Amino acid sequence: MGVPVAVAWCATAMFAALVRPCLARLVRLDYTALGAATRHADVAGLLMAVAMLAMVSPFGFPVPVAGWQALFVVTASFFLVAAVRGRAEQGGCRHGDLHHGVSALAMVYMLAAMPHGDTGHGVWPVMVDEGATGGYALPAVALAGALYFAVDAVLTARRMMRSRRAGTPEPEGVASRDGCRTVMSVGMAGMFAVGFVG
Repeated sequence: MGVPVAVAWCATAMFAALVRPCLARLVRLDYTALGAATRHADVAGLLMAVAMLAMVSPFGFPVPVAGWQALFVVTASFFLVAAVRGRAEQGGCRHGDLHHGVSALAMVYMLAAMPHGDTGHGVWPVMVDEGATGGYALPAVALAGALYFAVDAVLTARRMMRSRRAGTPEPEGVASRDGCRTVMSVGMAGMFAVGFVG
């Protein structure tokens, strides 16, 4: 399943490009007005961008896999509980919470199910490891992940275009957030597809 180095560099650039708008929103936006739920969503977006950047980078990222898995289990739990409870606080969105929960679970799956080469299970540089062969364990889950994120990318992009055509004013940061979500979902779908056919 080793990702070709040229593809890995393209994916690295794509995920690196997502880090800047995520950080910019966290620094610039007034979360007192927008609500804590919006801040949580922006932190989750940054976490996903950094994690995917680390996963596909040809340089690797020497952080124990178990540490990343634990972080994403906590993230998934937080957002899935928020989705089930139908968060009432300002800025909360059951659909958005559910998406962030599913995204975090997808990262846990990727980390657990991807093949590992000579670098072993203790560090991260496995996506471009030439010693890593085979595809994801439980390929049906990888296929479901690829389909989910592909559909999410299309729906989010369509929502952005409809909003732009309608010319309706949106809260600050919405266009940036939706743009990042579209690109991230395309990247996640691609990573799942690589693992599925690997």
